[in-house]
Amino acid sequence: KTYKVEFLYGDHTSDPSVAAALAVRQVSQEKVLGIIGPLISRQAIPVAQMAQAYATPMITPWSTSPLTTQDRPFVFRTCFVFTIQGPAITKFVASQFNATKAAVLYDIISAYPRGMANSFKEAFEAANGPGSVVAFEEFRTGDTDFSKQMARIKESGAQFIFTPQHYNEVPLIVRQAKAGGLTIPVIGSNSWAGGDLIGECGTDCNGLFFTGNYAPGNAQGLNKTFVEAYVKAYGENPDEPAALTWDAARLIVQAIKNTGGLTGDLVRDRVAVKDALAGIKDFEGATGKIGFDGNGDPQKCTVIVRIDEKGVFTFHDSVCP
Repeated sequence: KTYKVEFLYGDHTSDPSVAAALAVRQVSQEKVLGIIGPLISRQAIPVAQMAQAYATPMITPWSTSPLTTQDRPFVFRTCFVFTIQGPAITKFVASQFNATKAAVLYDIISAYPRGMANSFKEAFEAANGPGSVVAFEEFRTGDTDFSKQMARIKESGAQFIFTPQHYNEVPLIVRQAKAGGLTIPVIGSNSWAGGDLIGECGTDCNGLFFTGNYAPGNAQGLNKTFVEAYVKAYGENPDEPAALTWDAARLIVQAIKNTGGLTGDLVRDRVAVKDALAGIKDFEGATGKIGFDGNGDPQKCTVIVRIDEKGVFTFHDSVCP
């Protein structure tokens, strides 16, 4: 039996309350079978509350907060939970740079950087001992002068800087580190992916590493097929959110197939799709093989992404939990 799939698009305008209201409308008035998105945790968490309340399956491609799926059996994600990045970076810098002393620079006001900074500090000091994060420097949203923080980092003897800031904030940090005479590597988290990091950073970010879910460079297998199709359609390489969203859409279609056929009873069909999603194992995606644990989170490895000399996000290594 063949089903036509109709995609209904809604713009939450980056506003959590708009996102929640939009989800209610899609579920109650537009009668959707499932929801793909939102990307960012700030909007994904309230939408997840609505999806669970209305017993409607939801997959967020890029929300890394543990709260998004916590105690919500109808909610899934195709990205990893942000807490696995701390141990992954700790392992990576040990093998790549023999690093046992770290500096952290983060925005204390913004939820993701604050959570990621603390998660990394906990993981790094568990492996290297208390006090091995020798500089834990904070700033506030909108700050543009990091000279004092850079001076303290330089004095600390840190062997690298970890900054879990978003892609639009990274270029300024990288340039100010160089201006402050720091020659140590700058390492990032998956918040570096997406947007126009390379367009804004230019060659200053070449050679740097960050943890992510995905890299289009050196693509193989299904990922190569996806990259080629994306480049043909849009004239540029896909970013991490694009690949994760593609995987999310294909997963929900696969789950519909795995129900063995829809009944036409929307309430029952939503439950059947949720159950089918929960049962998926070793699904071949652009971002790797995906299977869900009991919390709706994927069991997958962390990709170490290197920004090469052409500014392409390239697969360098993978670190598995």
